[in-house]
Amino acid sequence: MELYLISILLASIFIIPFALKTFSPYVWMDFLYFGDLLRILVTYGARRRRRPLFFVLDRFLEQTVACPDKLFIAFGDERHTYADADRKSNKIARALQSQAGYTSGDTVALFMGNEPTFVFTWLALAKLGSPVALLNYNIRTKSLLHCFNCCKAKVLVAASDLKEAVEDVLPSLIEQGVVVLLMTKHCDTSGIQSFLDKVEEAPDSPLPRSLRSHLSFKSPAVYIYTSGTTGLPKAALVNQNRLLTALAILSSNGVTSKDVMYTNLPLYHTAGFFVGFIGPIETGSTIVLKRKFSASQFWDDCRKYNVTVVQYIGEVMRYLFNYCFCVKILAIGNGIRAEVWKEFLNRFGNVQIREFYASTEGNIGFLNYPGKMGAVGRVHFLHQKLFPYTLVKYDTERDEPVRDANGLCIKSPKGETGLLVSKITDIAPFEGYAQNKEQTERKKLRDVLKKGDLYFNTGDLMRIDKDNFIYFQDRVGDTFRWKGENVATTEVSDILSFIDCLQEANVYGVQVPGHEGRVGMAAVSLKEDGEFDGSKVYKHVVSYLPSYARPRFIRIQSAVEVTGTFKQMKVKLVAQGFDPGQVQDPLYFLDDCVKSYVPVTAQLYSSILSGSIKL
Repeated sequence: MELYLISILLASIFIIPFALKTFSPYVWMDFLYFGDLLRILVTYGARRRRRPLFFVLDRFLEQTVACPDKLFIAFGDERHTYADADRKSNKIARALQSQAGYTSGDTVALFMGNEPTFVFTWLALAKLGSPVALLNYNIRTKSLLHCFNCCKAKVLVAASDLKEAVEDVLPSLIEQGVVVLLMTKHCDTSGIQSFLDKVEEAPDSPLPRSLRSHLSFKSPAVYIYTSGTTGLPKAALVNQNRLLTALAILSSNGVTSKDVMYTNLPLYHTAGFFVGFIGPIETGSTIVLKRKFSASQFWDDCRKYNVTVVQYIGEVMRYLFNYCFCVKILAIGNGIRAEVWKEFLNRFGNVQIREFYASTEGNIGFLNYPGKMGAVGRVHFLHQKLFPYTLVKYDTERDEPVRDANGLCIKSPKGETGLLVSKITDIAPFEGYAQNKEQTERKKLRDVLKKGDLYFNTGDLMRIDKDNFIYFQDRVGDTFRWKGENVATTEVSDILSFIDCLQEANVYGVQVPGHEGRVGMAAVSLKEDGEFDGSKVYKHVVSYLPSYARPRFIRIQSAVEVTGTFKQMKVKLVAQGFDPGQVQDPLYFLDDCVKSYVPVTAQLYSSILSGSIKL
């Protein structure tokens, strides 16, 4: 009998794992992920209990002690160790301390591209207990001033190459009493002070912890800007607690101090800042920092710097197809389409892709740890217990969730597309947008599953399959994504409204085969007796909009269609796109070669679809 039981036990040891892998192929990956999640939660909990309070800066300071001579940032021919970054950030902080008009703890706006000084300045401000507003260096005039004002910054620190952009808004900044500092040794513009010369003269002695003793976990750490339906960027508030959790982004993907991280996404962007900068601080990794993405230099850089981890957005992966590759890497990012993922692996098989889902202001995220092609993550009970979320049915025509007779939202069954909403809790808060209560309220959804509950409306349509993988389907509302950037349709409409010949503009995004996201298109009506001037319209949009926000296509209508409540109708326009075979209205294409909007012909349409004309 004992021999029989032993035989059954031994057989079970071999059969059960095989059965689990056969009938539940992801079970072992789930167990490993649960283990990682438990480790992350334990580390996070321990840090939350530490006194004095422990922030991201403290993790950086730990690394300066543990590995002072470890390479922290490689930038072109520049090399900066962890100790170098510590000393240089001390000098910037000391220079700021002696700056009239600045007090430790004041909010500071950072207007700078990808360069080591961006990192050093952020660290310096963290040492001074100051929140930092990360300004998009592509924005100008009205948008720039709006972004600066909505975080109530007292100081603007700008890169020397952005001097002209600063001068455009300087009268308004001077009127508000803003301290404007330019990272240069000399500046002859009245109202702008040179700052680099002060930094070089400042001591590099450590700063006392007391300068940030006023901070709590709810204190603002950074403001990161996201486009929305207001027509202007919104400043999403990221508090110290949220930033602390971001430390786990790379370590949860197996990244260690031996890895080298290639950061070419803008640091003002959530992905660039969280994944490309904050993540390596936790792991003690090296950051290879690039000013901007370059497909032709990408793989050469990976070989030159022995890169092991890269960041991507969907577009990036497709751009790399035509370039040689011979390194093994881990790619972390979001927005890669299934067909691009498949083609990428076919060409460059020794790449591990970790797709994730998150948003700047959101309180929910997913990680596709098994690497299921096309999915943005995997859902399971533990994750849902910690961060309650659901998919609810959504009416895209009415642009609102579908509700039952009791006024509650209706859950979407597996396999069907629904709006992702996440419950707002103490563990998963929604901090909202600085100086924008209206937009903060718009992102809150009440009476979702029961009366009185409160959820964050992601604005994203998702689908969960039978294997519990979750897939991104589309965005709702008035924002679309192009070239890795959110484009607010109302902001573009506002800019177009200043063109003399245009009466009204309805902006939307349309899909283009072979491209991620949606490219901008505008349906416009002309003023009475007005004529469309392609050159004039081109000059206007190039002057006032960043490249990713410029409408690539314009459709001339006799009148812009609206609903009974005067909302612009977009669904039919989006479906028709820019196909001259479907659209009887005049169509125009933004042609950078001739610096004008030119008519869309059948030949031009075919060239765009074939890829011979680049967007």
